[in-house]
This record gives sequence, C-alpha cells and structure tokens, in this order.
Amino acid sequence: MIKNIVFDLGNVLLSFVPSEYLIKKNYPDNIRNTILRDIFQSTEWKMLDNGDITVPEAIESIAAKSSLKREEIALVFNFRRDIMFPLDDNAKLLPELRKQGYKLYYLSNFPLDVFQEIKNDFYFFRHFDGGIISAEVRLSKPDIRFYEYLIGKYSLNPSESLFIDDVEENVRAAEKAGMKAMFTDGSLNIAEQLKKKLAGGMA
Repeated sequence: MIKNIVFDLGNVLLSFVPSEYLIKKNYPDNIRNTILRDIFQSTEWKMLDNGDITVPEAIESIAAKSSLKREEIALVFNFRRDIMFPLDDNAKLLPELRKQGYKLYYLSNFPLDVFQEIKNDFYFFRHFDGGIISAEVRLSKPDIRFYEYLIGKYSLNPSESLFIDDVEENVRAAEKAGMKAMFTDGSLNIAEQLKKKLAGGMA
C-alpha cells in the first residue's frame, strides 16, 4: 500500500527545457548548441547540482575551456530562473493527493541558489511534507545514497513509497533502494499515469 509519493522536480512539477528557451530568445543554432553542450551538459553543471562548487567557480571553469565568453556564460546562469515555470496540470495533483491521505515529498538534483528562489516563488511547495535537493546533502540521483537519505530523514518505509521521475536511470535507482517507481515517459501530464499506478495494486 502506497502511503508516500516522492516527486522529482524538473520536468515533473517544474518545466526546465533550456533548448526551448534559447530558441524563443532567437539564439542562432551554433550558439545554442554550444551553450547546451558547454553549460547545461557540463561537468560543472553536475557539480553545482551536487553542491561541490559555487556559481562563480562554475562560470570560471567553463570559461577556461569554452568558446563562449565569460560574460555570455554568466548571462546564461542569470536567466536559469527564467527557464523554469510550474507544470500546473501536475502541480495541481498535490493538494488532491494530500486530501486522499498521501504524504508528499520531493527529491531532486538542484543547485542551492536557484532552489531557494523557486521554493519561495512557486505555490506548490506548500503542499509538501518535506523534501531534499542534491546540493543540500552533496548527493545526487542516481546515487542510491540520496534516496536512502530521504528515506532515513523522514522515516519512510520504502515499500510504501512511490518515486516519480522523468529519467529512467533515476527510476531504476529508486527501485534498488526498495521504493516503487514511476517513469513519466516524457508526458507533461502525469495525472492518468499516476492514477493507474496507484490503482494497480499499490494503493
């Protein structure tokens, strides 16, 4: 019986698609591809998520090996918050799930500085019973220790907990930690999929 539902944030409750944002801002193809590769797919980006470096350190490190100018890299970091917005169809599920008696948590790879902004700005965070981001504990998905940290902090029974993520590797890691798991398969609206998952012998 599922009692706890654990959500990833990015592209589950919160849209974060840098490529689409760069297209809307009319970045040329070559510059857009360079930004995606050198910044959003960089080692430094993962280190920020993990809380291992600061934003200024990430900018300097990327600038040392990218064709992008330091000022261009800094600009991209400045508009990270602008790329993010709530996926309302999914976020509106949270109060409904709480009414049904589920405890709700988040577990997400996220840099600390941006998270502090969105936690205050986005309405859906008030519905959570708790949660952890990677930069707070210097552990990231799919490291199984990250899931175990959440389980331990909130005294969750993993077999009574459902984890939802849009990255299959992260879903598999949750299962290794003893949790039930749901891969969102690229759908922006998870309502029907979640309903079936909870009704399929889990709830």
